[in-house]
Amino acid sequence: MSLFHEDRLLIDGELVRAARSFETVDPSTGKVLGTASDAEPVHVEAAVKAARRAFDETDWMRDRDLRLRCLRQLYDALHTHREELRELTIAEVGAPRQLTHGPQLDEPIELVKYYADLLEGYAFREELGVRESRGRPHRRWVEKEAAGVVAAILPYNFPNQLALAKLAPALAAGCTVVLKGAPDTPWTTLALGRIIAEETDIPAGVVNVLVSSGPGTGELLTTHPDIDMITFTGSTPVGRAIMAAAAVTLKRVFLELGGKSAMIVLDDADVQNAAVFAAFTICSHSGQGCALTSRLLVPRAKYDEIVGLVAAMLGRVRYGDPADAATHMGPLISEKQRTKAHTMVERAVAEGARLVTGGRPADREGFFYEPTLLADVEPDFEIAQEEVFGPVLAVIAYDDEDDAVRIANDSVYGLSGAVLGADDEHAAAVARRIRSGTFSINGGNFFAADAPFGGFKQSGIGREMGVAGLEEFLELKTFAVPEK
Repeated sequence: MSLFHEDRLLIDGELVRAARSFETVDPSTGKVLGTASDAEPVHVEAAVKAARRAFDETDWMRDRDLRLRCLRQLYDALHTHREELRELTIAEVGAPRQLTHGPQLDEPIELVKYYADLLEGYAFREELGVRESRGRPHRRWVEKEAAGVVAAILPYNFPNQLALAKLAPALAAGCTVVLKGAPDTPWTTLALGRIIAEETDIPAGVVNVLVSSGPGTGELLTTHPDIDMITFTGSTPVGRAIMAAAAVTLKRVFLELGGKSAMIVLDDADVQNAAVFAAFTICSHSGQGCALTSRLLVPRAKYDEIVGLVAAMLGRVRYGDPADAATHMGPLISEKQRTKAHTMVERAVAEGARLVTGGRPADREGFFYEPTLLADVEPDFEIAQEEVFGPVLAVIAYDDEDDAVRIANDSVYGLSGAVLGADDEHAAAVARRIRSGTFSINGGNFFAADAPFGGFKQSGIGREMGVAGLEEFLELKTFAVPEK
């Protein structure tokens, strides 16, 4: 297979091949696609040094027109390579083709335009007016300026979305960036570095792109004294470690972490629609989404009916070749991740859950796992508390709405959720009682460039996308001058 890709790192405006390399694999077949440069500490140091110089010694942070031009160039270049990037994302990420027309590719590209448009009219200065102090008037104002050098660290599940949701607002704000891709999807991230280097006027050092096979690169970035801010998407345990490491130098930290989101089916909901929504949601990108609803809370009186309907719907999920436009669910990213999901399912059954359907690796090449439904799950079971990151749905019975809210909130996470009911306002009232950063009411889709995304509790700190996503990368500076 010949794919548009890049195997070199981007450091200080140059595409650099490292001495070492590591393999990248097609998760739908388990076969090696090729290799990518494996960044070492020397590459991290060079990238950080370049980003530091570009921030401290150039006009990048002060030249709004340059930043705007570069963002629009990046948007145009991504459009030019859209179909090549689509095939790369399908092959390396295992994302179904239909998903690349949404959050895996097309929607992320539009993020760049969103932030270019926002930058064009954004007010980096706010007047506070005149205030009397010590017998004379003082004129005061606030200016918003770039936070500095940013380390942006990505996971494997939505690499285009997450790279551009971090990179576009950081560049709009005037920051410089060291972007680190996931070792499972290196080409997808490095291709972005190639496009930046060859098809935009983004100055050398403003964007640097690294990948590596081990954790050392990320650890060095999170502790480096010349990094001012970290934006990280990934697991909660790694997020905790990053926050602790950043505390030594008091870096600004944005964290978008794990989730164990609940979908609540109210007693007046259309159970057929609820079953379809629950089944196809948990199978979206094989369950490899932190905001996917992996706990299904249903009224005890309708429990058996809903379990049967969901099982039937899961049986209709078409999984297989992600390049096929009819495929809904592709593979998990690796054998390691598939083993993790299967082990958690086995532990759930041992703990008392009932396996209704699925529960085993699919009998085909690649890292596929059967859509899986677990019933008779109690709220304190591991499968109801910990993130699986696989197509595994746990069904929990509740007695009344207060009980449903209690169960939904019985989690260290608070990223997302859903409520289904006959009345939108009543469903929204239930949703407001859940400690979670995003919510779907009766199938509403909140995920868009202008909508802030992030979580409560141990699902993270801060918000990505929207105006809030830009302001994560800005510092506030207050000024005052005596009136003459």
